[in-house]
Amino acid sequence: MKKYLFCILFISLACSAVAQTSLTWNSIAPGIWSAKVGEPDKLNFYTVAGVSPKLDALTAMPSVNFPIPQNEITSEVIDHKTYLHFPLDEAERIFGLGLNFKTVEQRGRIMRLHMDHYGGIDNGRNHAPVPFYLSSDGYGVLINAARYIDIWVGTAVRKDSKHPPRVRDRNTDKDWSANPYSDNVEMVVPADGVEIIVFGGPTMLDAVRRYNLFNGGGCLPPKWGLGFWHRTPTLYGEQEVLREVQQYAEHKFPLTVIGLEPGWQTRSYPCTYEWDKGRFPNPERLLDSLQTKGIYANLWMNPYISPDGELYKKILPYTASHTVWTGIIPDYSMPQAQELIAGHFSKYLLDKGVSGFKMDENDGFDEWLWPDLATFPSGNTAEQMRQTYAMMMQKMTAELYHKQNTRTYGLVRGSNAGASSFPYVIYNDYYSHPDFITALINSSFIGVLWTPEVRGSATAEEWLRRMQTVCFSPLAMINAWADGTKPWSYPEVEKQVQDIANLRMQLIPYLYTNYADYAFFGTPPIKAMNLVPGFNSAVSTVPGTVNSTDNPYAKAVRQEIKDQFMVGEDLLVAPLFAGQKTRTVVLPQGRWYDFYSGRYVGEGEIISVTPGLDIIPVYARDGAIIPMMPPVLKISKEKLPVEIRYYGQKENSFNLYDDDGLTFDYEKGKYIRIKLNVLKDKRGKLKGTVLIPKGANPWSYSNFTWKFMTP
Repeated sequence: MKKYLFCILFISLACSAVAQTSLTWNSIAPGIWSAKVGEPDKLNFYTVAGVSPKLDALTAMPSVNFPIPQNEITSEVIDHKTYLHFPLDEAERIFGLGLNFKTVEQRGRIMRLHMDHYGGIDNGRNHAPVPFYLSSDGYGVLINAARYIDIWVGTAVRKDSKHPPRVRDRNTDKDWSANPYSDNVEMVVPADGVEIIVFGGPTMLDAVRRYNLFNGGGCLPPKWGLGFWHRTPTLYGEQEVLREVQQYAEHKFPLTVIGLEPGWQTRSYPCTYEWDKGRFPNPERLLDSLQTKGIYANLWMNPYISPDGELYKKILPYTASHTVWTGIIPDYSMPQAQELIAGHFSKYLLDKGVSGFKMDENDGFDEWLWPDLATFPSGNTAEQMRQTYAMMMQKMTAELYHKQNTRTYGLVRGSNAGASSFPYVIYNDYYSHPDFITALINSSFIGVLWTPEVRGSATAEEWLRRMQTVCFSPLAMINAWADGTKPWSYPEVEKQVQDIANLRMQLIPYLYTNYADYAFFGTPPIKAMNLVPGFNSAVSTVPGTVNSTDNPYAKAVRQEIKDQFMVGEDLLVAPLFAGQKTRTVVLPQGRWYDFYSGRYVGEGEIISVTPGLDIIPVYARDGAIIPMMPPVLKISKEKLPVEIRYYGQKENSFNLYDDDGLTFDYEKGKYIRIKLNVLKDKRGKLKGTVLIPKGANPWSYSNFTWKFMTP
């Protein structure tokens, strides 16, 4: 008996602790390596997303060696938990780790990456708790586990540290710190194993590009998706929706998408996904009417299914043990559930002409989401489902539109690793304007899109400032579901609001090209300043004059950049918030010019600007080529003239992207790149040329003219 107990104890100890001093790294794509610890879960981000890496684009990137000392990455599996350890250099800065709203740099922070509503604290609970971190040393690390992951980012000090902190005496040393220096990132994954994926650079932007390309590339929305959106109040019916559209036309305000909120359904909270015949007696008539006006319809929904709808009994066997708002919870990881929902959506929605969805309440909030003790018929745990549920909804709906060869663009409350190619933008109920911009910056590190949507404002000034920033985001939208606000709700700034919305429409050729670069090359269309090449370079900390050689950023290296960002490669946007008259702007290396006037503003320095209420500061880098179209009210098949704005003195080129703007035919090669060149002639004078591929017939553009902005 004693011998038997000893054997049981020995086996138990052997199974509960598996130490690994080193890992076996396998190349899984150019510049990307994977290692597996223990027995990883079968369900992970990539089994959910089901995407294929864009290997051709990855192969075209610069070759790179494994970027971290392999012998310093260690792991253990103890008591069904996987412990991971990664090294950190002293000057290394860490970014990513979810859609944070208050912080950009994550070194020195402790968090649990957990899908949830954002609660006002950067503690890891947010709408996209992506376990991907990005280093200023030019690499990224993804933990491919759909679990709640605890992480210590340069906070925990090991006694076997290779670079231990200096021992200080608090009684006598004024430099004593409660948070001594730490040289590692450590994590705990509540699973018997995990896959680790490392993405090489050599730059931070290269690492992000590899990450996005491994996720299938970024999404390319339909061109109409980049126009202006308006969401109507909750219980609007057909006539009220059409009146709203008419008001936009009367005010000569652009509108490409109208969003219908919960009242379009017979029941919501939980949902039937069936049209309410009282408010919408003839959905096909409404949708056809909108289409003739060049307006696309987007419908609100949440995942929970009402007993009063025809889908309820069919899908009941494929739902979880608990309900939310008395609605059953489909197990989206089961093909049977997906097939039933897809058939229902096709019958009632897509076949009638619905262009996309706003998928609400699939992110969290413990008081009304399923608890972690809930069970799902697939056998996947409630924790795993919570981390990936919004991804499953994105994948299913995106595939429906792909089968129709029709692109969609929509909104979602949650996302995670592997979802970069899905055509959805994250939004939430939190409403801090400055924090919205910080989230927009953070989205570029983790392969998601975020919109700082406009809902309401206390003053006309705040209304205009919010409108200015949303028009430089992935989705320009007013969400009037609660109070019925309109772009002209503050008459004293109506013209300025109209001007910024028109500018959004004018910039669509530039924006659409940058989204094509997201899809083809993995380059985020909106970027944090830290992704600008050279921006993170170490600089002198000796006080003195700011200059572009020795000390280009001065104070900037000692603070987070949370309130300015890049749109595409060439435009720097520096928002102001209500109450602000003046702000500082950190200009990266190189010469920069005012977008509106073309005048020179600085080079690799910190400037102070007082633009006035009418203007959101925007700057173009030296050599910037910005193709713009007229400020149309809708997106149509009409070919439009293009004004090509050029800034500065540097020779440059821009590959303007064009396709039909609607279908997936571009995946079959049906697209063109129109090369816009600016070169100096023998006398040093700048000259612009437009090169359309031989035999090509652009879908969207004609009559190219150049406008040299710099005096």
